[in-house]
Amino acid sequence: MKLKSLALAVAAISALAGTAPAFAQAKEQFFPLLVYRTGPYAPNGTPWANGKQDYIKLVNATGGINGVKISYEECETGYATDKGVECYERLKDKGATLIDPQATGITFALTDKAPVDKIPLITLGYGLSASQDGSVFKWNFPLMGSYWTAADILIQHIAKKEGGPDKLKGKKITLVYHDSPFGKEPIPLLQERAKMNGFELSLIPVAAPGIEQKSAWLQVRQQRPDYVLLWGWGVMNSTALKEAVATGYPREKMYGVWWAGAEPDVKDVGASAKGYNALALNTSGTQPKVIQDILKTVHDKGQGTGPRDEVGSVLYTRGLIIQMLGVEAVRRAQERFGKGKVMTGEQVRWGLENLALDQKKLDALGFSGVLRPISTSCQDHMGSTWARVHTWDGSKWGGMSDWYQADEQIIKPMVKAAGDKYATEKKLPKREASDCAA
Repeated sequence: MKLKSLALAVAAISALAGTAPAFAQAKEQFFPLLVYRTGPYAPNGTPWANGKQDYIKLVNATGGINGVKISYEECETGYATDKGVECYERLKDKGATLIDPQATGITFALTDKAPVDKIPLITLGYGLSASQDGSVFKWNFPLMGSYWTAADILIQHIAKKEGGPDKLKGKKITLVYHDSPFGKEPIPLLQERAKMNGFELSLIPVAAPGIEQKSAWLQVRQQRPDYVLLWGWGVMNSTALKEAVATGYPREKMYGVWWAGAEPDVKDVGASAKGYNALALNTSGTQPKVIQDILKTVHDKGQGTGPRDEVGSVLYTRGLIIQMLGVEAVRRAQERFGKGKVMTGEQVRWGLENLALDQKKLDALGFSGVLRPISTSCQDHMGSTWARVHTWDGSKWGGMSDWYQADEQIIKPMVKAAGDKYATEKKLPKREASDCAA
């Protein structure tokens, strides 16, 4: 009886925590889930985390990865780098073969640890921009874009609105950014673009978490820039929009990174944020088949991680994408190392370097229209450099632009230079293309 009671108690605790048992079983692929459901970044971090969990539940409910079920455990970081490292250290020995740090600062701290522990890092749309270079950063995967590609696309979009890149000469563009590794990442690209296109770049840092921005927007009012780029996260974004309203800065002249373009960023501002623009890595809404599958297979059966009406939101959908790419990396690795087997971190890394998700494959997975095809290699750990711009109409996101691709003539030399510098500083040998079969 006592043993039965103990088992029931453990099961109850696991259910309350929203996690599977911590230790992966022999036939389970273990995915650690670093999250932040508390603190000033929770409104953005929570739907992202819920999307990741729900996708795991969908995969498990439909047979796993070629029969291999996924186990997982969440660890709360509060978006703090030190707590993120603690979570990593605690979970890595439980069979971790893939980690989404869910923060640029944590990614920076783990970049030197991942090669030692042989655990790949998925940093979709964030992290270290130079880690696109797989010849140096063997274990980092900034899939679908970096802050350099994001900044380049925003400048392209603004140039198009102005009538061409030559029309940017003499314009004033101000970057209001989170004063952290995340917020500082786009600066080198913007400085390069400013030299190329002749616009004046101003930099205004905002101390974390971004609740106090009055001095920053006083500077905006004094500078009167033609455009403001917002590199914010969490409460910083809605605060920035409220300050823009208070100072009379036009929201249609504001452009956010893709982490400043979700429902939590604008819902508290509502109609006053009308006209605000932000990058979009993915669509939102409940139309995609994968969303319908989750509603039917997970939420309709009472297994949803968060509220039903959150399913299909911008960051929830991004969480699905991140987890899908991790699952497909495992599936790809199984094609080489054995279907129906649990993959090691090194094998999953190979899978991430050999992703080949064309439109047919995305359609089969239920992601038709959600994202563009993505194909990686050992040299290119990003696989796609496309994004669009969407606009808040006062009640919902819409007005999606055409796709833009980051300018590789600008990005590639910057990535190579930064990668070479990192390799020299860390005394790392660079991989050649001929080494990629290993």
